[in-house]
Amino acid sequence: MTGALLSMLAGAMITAGVILGIYGMTPGPARERRPRPRPAWLVRAARMPTWQRWALVAATVAGLVASVFGVPLVVAVLLPLAVLGLPVLLVTSDGGRRIARLDAISEWTRNLASVITAGQSLEQAVTASVRSTPEAVRPQVTNLVARLRSRWPTEAALLEFADELDDATGDLVVSALIIGSRHRGEGLSRVLTGLAESVSEEVRSRREIEADRDKARGSARLITVLAVGGTAIFALSGDFWQPYTTPAGQLVLAGLIGLFISGLVWLRRMVADDPPARFLPAREVPR
Repeated sequence: MTGALLSMLAGAMITAGVILGIYGMTPGPARERRPRPRPAWLVRAARMPTWQRWALVAATVAGLVASVFGVPLVVAVLLPLAVLGLPVLLVTSDGGRRIARLDAISEWTRNLASVITAGQSLEQAVTASVRSTPEAVRPQVTNLVARLRSRWPTEAALLEFADELDDATGDLVVSALIIGSRHRGEGLSRVLTGLAESVSEEVRSRREIEADRDKARGSARLITVLAVGGTAIFALSGDFWQPYTTPAGQLVLAGLIGLFISGLVWLRRMVADDPPARFLPAREVPR
């Protein structure tokens, strides 16, 4: 009895093994392999300009050669870091580009208000405004007109337009246009004219602020050039690096360099021109 039971159990296991083997050898549906996310440093390196890559290589080689000739190791490490960090700290702001876009939005809004006053609908006015649209927002307005001609709902096309502008002031203008497209009233032209005047005032104030910020950025660049140039001149004459070759001297040198870099970071944050956050949800309008 026991032998028969064991024989049956062994047969079942053999059968199951054969079935599982056939199942394992049968090719299944191809699984889509998701690419692994690239490391952040590798993504930044890929976006780095070509000149900066070569400068980084040259700075690394120069640091190694300088360390052989007795230059403190801190300076050898600082050279490639300076190639990466100084363009970020001393780069000019893109505030001028944002101001130009604000000015273009103001001009386009004023032109749109004048066309609507002539008795045309919102969609017709937007289409007619392309000819007088400033270059800073012409691609976005052209895409808006293309969507309207493709029978997009006006509200959806305007929301896409706001996403392309990616600006809080653009959200304000688009909100007025969405409300006008819903109610089709006669007051839209007056609202747009008022918005255009308000944006023009903002452009004037931003230009004054940006001019003051440019002075601070220019001072930071001048101080950096004088500091680096003066250090290079002193390093080539006499025993300038001699006190910094000891471990204590290298700590002191690292502290001085850290203070200088902290000053640049603080100055950049002080004159930073962070754009206001958008308030219009993307592709969704609260009712």
